[in-house]
Amino acid sequence: MGLEIRDLTVRFGETAAVDDVSLDVPTGAVTAVLGPSGSGKSTLLRVVAGLETPSAGRVSYDGEDLAPVPTHRRGFALMFQDGQLFGHADVGRNVGYPLRLRHRPAGEVRARVDELLDLVGLAGYAERMPATLSGGERQRVALARALAVEPRLLLLDEPLSALDRGLRERLAGDLHDILRAAGTTALLVTHDHEEAFAIADRMVVMRDGAVVQDGSLDEVWSRPADAWAARFLGYASVVSGEAALRLRERVDPGADWTEVALRRSAIRVSEDGPFAATVLAARMTPEQLRLDLDVDGLGPLAGVAETNRSVSVGERVHVSVVTDRLAPLRPADGRSRRTP
Repeated sequence: MGLEIRDLTVRFGETAAVDDVSLDVPTGAVTAVLGPSGSGKSTLLRVVAGLETPSAGRVSYDGEDLAPVPTHRRGFALMFQDGQLFGHADVGRNVGYPLRLRHRPAGEVRARVDELLDLVGLAGYAERMPATLSGGERQRVALARALAVEPRLLLLDEPLSALDRGLRERLAGDLHDILRAAGTTALLVTHDHEEAFAIADRMVVMRDGAVVQDGSLDEVWSRPADAWAARFLGYASVVSGEAALRLRERVDPGADWTEVALRRSAIRVSEDGPFAATVLAARMTPEQLRLDLDVDGLGPLAGVAETNRSVSVGERVHVSVVTDRLAPLRPADGRSRRTP
């Protein structure tokens, strides 16, 4: 069953930091809660950890209400963005600390430490001191320590935000593999959509304390809830109003959407009608596929079309809309949704 959050609200005075949130984290899945600063994602994580008391609602794990369960008895592990390693202890003692707290035999601790360091790519680092490690290595040690007692839920609070961009991207991919190799159920909070897509199986988008969208990575990416969500997820632009209606007539006259998010502005158009040529010859170079489109004053939309198939392209066919890069936004009345 995993983690279940129902109708959760957290208030600080008159402010609702978390406002009537419901979501699930299935066992074995990695779920990312994505949102800007002040969206309520970290407060949500603290409630799950038992570090914050909700004003209303229920948090349960495998059907058990967690309200009366203290933090140290929930069976969860929490990993922070700075790792919080013990500077006076070597890597092995840092990783083995949760096991020693539980009075595990020394031989078992050593074996588990070696197993975890191998898992996070730090085999042979047991005697190294934290001060001699890079930022990415320290976060790997922190992850190994969090996994030491096989938590039933791992809580990750912006675990990569203190690292530079290149290292963050590399470690995100490694973290994805490590969590799946360990079979860990995890809840990740982050403001970085690329990090969320790299690590998670499912995504929850929050804004102003509320859930805007919840679903698989593909569901969230292919159907943003509204224009704000599309921009936050990394769409290049959002077209609305009359311009969107004109674009709709060119690409999908039977549709009812009034806004469309363009992923990196990758648009292809055909003179022979909608979707007349949905792919171009694979032998064409990206430079040959580059184009500018002006739809009734919409303005130029530059993009590169990608394909793995080969088709005949007549002289009159310029390009067609790449439908998997065009995301109609709903509802048609333009109002934001709090749930998908």
